[in-house]
Amino acid sequence: MLREFRETILETIWRNQTIPQFKKTPPIGTNLLDVVERSLDDDKAQDVVVIELSGKSAIADHLVVASGTSQRHVGAMAEHLREQLKKAGLKPVAVEGMPQCDWVLVDGGDVVVHLFRPEVRDFYNIEKMWGSTDPAAKEGSDVDAVTEIRV
Repeated sequence: MLREFRETILETIWRNQTIPQFKKTPPIGTNLLDVVERSLDDDKAQDVVVIELSGKSAIADHLVVASGTSQRHVGAMAEHLREQLKKAGLKPVAVEGMPQCDWVLVDGGDVVVHLFRPEVRDFYNIEKMWGSTDPAAKEGSDVDAVTEIRV
């Protein structure tokens, strides 16, 4: 089987055809964090926190954590965000947790987004796990406020 695979690859290269690959980076000029923040703002996300990971972790450049008011709100935000990331040129966009919509993860490559119901977010306290000690991230933050944390 491995031999057949290798022969297929060599034959493809020999014919000067390109091997299809998934695009994980958007076109030049597209800022994924701006797309994510705009989408969450349009969908009335609550307590949006942006954690800067560039240079600190290989998983992503930014981690965004936000809350929705209900399971339906979290699911709708995740679906709209997936559509906006696809429009920005990111393919494929992985979404996990849609059936329950308590905690939905949207993998935007360089930006990973966690969407929670408020009580689930309080239980897991993911900001603390990533080193956020900013008290404004949890106490007295406005619906439209975005807190940026550099780790």
